Amino acid sequence: MNKIIDLRSDTVTLPSDEMRQSIANADLGDDVFQEDPTINQLESKSSELFGKEAAIFVPSGTMGNLASILAHCDRGTEIILGDKSHTFLYEGGGISAFGGIHSRQLPNQDDGTLDVEEIKSAIRTENDHFPKTSAISLENTHNMCFGMPLSVEYINSVALIAKENGLKLHIDGARIFNAAVALNVAVKDLVENADSVTFCLSKGLAAPVGSVVCGGEKFIYQVRRNRKALGGGMRQAGILAAAGLLSLNLAESQLLEDHKNAKLLAEGIAQINGLTIDEKKVQTNIIYFGLNSPKLTGSQLVSKMEGRGIKFFETSSNRFRLVTHYGITRDDIEKTLEVLDKMVN
Repeated sequence: MNKIIDLRSDTVTLPSDEMRQSIANADLGDDVFQEDPTINQLESKSSELFGKEAAIFVPSGTMGNLASILAHCDRGTEIILGDKSHTFLYEGGGISAFGGIHSRQLPNQDDGTLDVEEIKSAIRTENDHFPKTSAISLENTHNMCFGMPLSVEYINSVALIAKENGLKLHIDGARIFNAAVALNVAVKDLVENADSVTFCLSKGLAAPVGSVVCGGEKFIYQVRRNRKALGGGMRQAGILAAAGLLSLNLAESQLLEDHKNAKLLAEGIAQINGLTIDEKKVQTNIIYFGLNSPKLTGSQLVSKMEGRGIKFFETSSNRFRLVTHYGITRDDIEKTLEVLDKMVN
């Protein structure tokens, strides 16, 4: 059977044999009672890696962001975030639906940042007509902005604005390990001045399920209460945490390989007539490219490529996203480029 080359997302990774073994051998307990030793080990390791007081395992990044923002913001208050952020676009409007929290969307720049002057201007003055600004949320790396990593300096500049105005800063760090590898810094340096961070185990880290929220002890206590209310309290969840623990140990080497494959893919796409790409914007494991050909439409290209065993998404008309990850090899990249060239030309 021919291999399916699935470049739709880094969420499609399958656990390695070593991960499956770690799952089978995990020490287990009841995590709702905080008695699962593998969960406790994962949370302890995560808080240490991120330089925070405490951490909590949650089923998904969406729940992690929601539980965090609910902990930071009272009902009827407002959070500042990007108009291309995952929390705004792809999390079911949860902060409004479940938290009664208003979102103030500022335009994301191509590098994933929000303009600092626009952030300052968006903070509400004290007035009965306005919702009170409670928090700011940044995304690192930024999914919809070419997978761009946000620098330590930029995050610290936003953290300073938050501190000066009595606001909380939350980092949606679904792919923050990709950012750390791309910038050659430690993850704790990226969140040193942030109040909280959520990171995914099930994307580039290649574990099957789960995310972790890190922050202060009082904050994590409230996130734990929110997790329970949202239905995220699991029992012998150590079978999931075991894979996450292993993935943290292997993160850097795997992500470096993913980034190399992404650059190789971008370089190849740049050589194909009818395709357009800005190679400078490929800094992590996410590639966006365009189609400029009278021979076929975007949907036809996706369909034809899938027929040849290569999957990816059309994110908008004639614009596509590819994501490299564990399980994608250099040979897969070369085959993808070969088939792309044939389909377009």
